[in-house]
Amino acid sequence: MRAVFVMVKTEPGHTTEVANRIAEVDSFSECFSITGQYDLLVKLYVEDVDGLGRLIESQIHSIPHIRDTFTILTFEAFGVR
Repeated sequence: MRAVFVMVKTEPGHTTEVANRIAEVDSFSECFSITGQYDLLVKLYVEDVDGLGRLIESQIHSIPHIRDTFTILTFEAFGVR
């Protein structure tokens, strides 16, 4: 399993609603509210990185009130015990 982070920009006033919907995604792990250009930082665990684009398109972008996303792939985890 590979951890993937997705930063999500929501329409104003819909951050909690979007976070609750994202929590229903199969590969969901955690979701944090953040400051800056994006409103949420979502952690997913995926087995198939090649299918990540389809997952983002079908399960994340289909959620109402999402304006934009930025996906970050991970490689090696440090400090994991």
